[in-house]
This record gives sequence, structure tokens and C-alpha cells, in this order.
Amino acid sequence: MTNAQGGCLCGNVRYEAGKQPTRVTVCHCKFCQRATGGAYLVEPIFNAQDFQVIKGSPKKYVHTSEGSGKEVFIYFCDTCGTKLFLTFERFADVVGVYGGTFDDPNWFDLTPENSKQIFLGVAQRGTVIPPHVNTFIGHATREDGSPITPTVFDTPQVIKQR
Repeated sequence: MTNAQGGCLCGNVRYEAGKQPTRVTVCHCKFCQRATGGAYLVEPIFNAQDFQVIKGSPKKYVHTSEGSGKEVFIYFCDTCGTKLFLTFERFADVVGVYGGTFDDPNWFDLTPENSKQIFLGVAQRGTVIPPHVNTFIGHATREDGSPITPTVFDTPQVIKQR
């Protein structure tokens, strides 16, 4: 499947992704925990030209990242409140989607080769981290954009801090 659609709970805002995501980030940061109301965000990342809103006009909330000081733009339905996708001052050419808002949240590939888990340093206790995936205590890149060396586990890991 190359085109996949998703949208909000009430159906007023719909979007479409025209290709598989370039990567999938599983983010455990405090922002994503609060934004999803869960332990983490499964965030397929698309090139901006491969993503479009096809119905409605989402509202935008501007949030300043505590980590980078850069703005994060959260798009949501102003009728039902569903958060749908994000864009970033720091990464202007991509769109991150709240993965659970796709009509079929399993349509995109989520493999060790195309995914990473970030902000494990604040992940919720009891979260299971799969093996063979690039993992990071914080973000995967430094402020200047240079990569941070990942940790890759050979066996599943359970977050035990706190």
C-alpha cells in the first residue's frame, strides 16, 4: 500500500500519506507522553511533499521544545481535539504523524532497519524495548544535527528506572 489515509475521531479532518514513511520514531519523551496520554508516540516520519490534508483545516498549536528551544507545531481537530501530525522548526522538510490516527495504524513498516527509540532516559517504567533497534537515552542528534551513536540491545529490555 502506498497511499494511506487517516484522520480525527469526528472525521472533520482527514489526511493522506503518499509513500511509506522515511523512518519511524518511537519517542518516549515527556512531551510525547503528555501529548498522547500514553507511554510513547509511534511517529512515522514523511517527507513533507508526501503528506497532505485532504479534508478540513486543522488548528495549530505552537510549542517550544524544552530540549532544543525550537518550535514544534502540533496540528489537531478543533472539534474533537484529536492530535494528528506535527511539523518542526528544526526539521522543516518533514511531517511526523501520530501513528494511531491512520485508518489502519499497521499499514506502514516498523522494523529495526527503519525505526529508532528515543528518550529512553525518561521512558515509563515497565516499557519493553525490542532488540536490534537503534536506541538513544535522549535525542538521536545533537543540536548541530550531527548523529549520536545508538545503543542496540541483543535482547528485549525492560525500563526499570524510577
